[in-house]
Amino acid sequence: MTAAFRYYLRVRYGECDAQKVVFNARYADYIDISTLEFLRAVGFGESVINGTLDYQLVKLTIEWKAPARFDQVLELSIYTTRLGNTSFTVATEFRIAGDDFIVATGETVYVLVHPHTLVKMPLPADLRAALEKGAPGTIVDHSNSRAITS
Repeated sequence: MTAAFRYYLRVRYGECDAQKVVFNARYADYIDISTLEFLRAVGFGESVINGTLDYQLVKLTIEWKAPARFDQVLELSIYTTRLGNTSFTVATEFRIAGDDFIVATGETVYVLVHPHTLVKMPLPADLRAALEKGAPGTIVDHSNSRAITS
C-alpha cells in the first residue's frame, strides 16, 4: 500500500445506483470529505472550519477503472502533487480496503482565496510546508470497520 494519508469510508446504500455501484457524482463528495480530513491531518482543519482559511475548487478530474459497490470499505490515499503560487493540487487514489488495485483516481486543483473577498491569495509559508510534507502514515477511519489494520 501507500504511505500517503489514508481515509476510510463505507459505501452507503443511498450513494449507489440501481446496480448497487457507487454513483459517479459521489466520488466528488468522497474527495471533498477526504480533502478536509487531509487538511485536518496536516494541521489546518481548524482554520478551514473557523473560516480563517478558505479555498475554492477550480478543477476536478476523476478517472474510473473499476466499480466500487454498496457496503464496501473504500480506502482513499490523499497527497499533494503540486504547489503553485495561489493553488495546490491534491491526488486521490481509491481502493477497496485491503486491495492494492486502484479503482479510481482523482486530481483536484484548489485555489486559496481570502475568506471574505474570495480573491486569490498566495499560499502562506506554513500551509505550503504542511502541504509539501503531507501526513504520511496518518489514517482516519469513518468506515466503522474493525477489520482495518495499518
